[in-house]
Amino acid sequence: MNKYIIDILGYIAAMLTTFAFLPQSIKTLRLKKADDLSSAMCILFCTGVLLWLIYGIFITNIPLIIANSITLIFATIILVVKIRFDWLRTHRKSIKQEKIIIN
Repeated sequence: MNKYIIDILGYIAAMLTTFAFLPQSIKTLRLKKADDLSSAMCILFCTGVLLWLIYGIFITNIPLIIANSITLIFATIILVVKIRFDWLRTHRKSIKQEKIIIN
């Protein structure tokens, strides 16, 4: 198959899989909530994307580098927001429980 066609296929696949995370990133930030997302899944996914990025750099594959750089940004935003909101929710619950015990 023509290398040009293969490159276009790579760029299209990269765009679709990369920007699939944009709606979730926006929703997570807008709602300030990520309860439905598994922390383990987010960590595993970010790690996998980071490894794909490193692999793309080693083989100097531009579609892999661009797609995984952007995907890593979106996925990391989701992970950081998830961790932050989970921590805040847990912290607020413990403060409420302390107030109940004190009263």
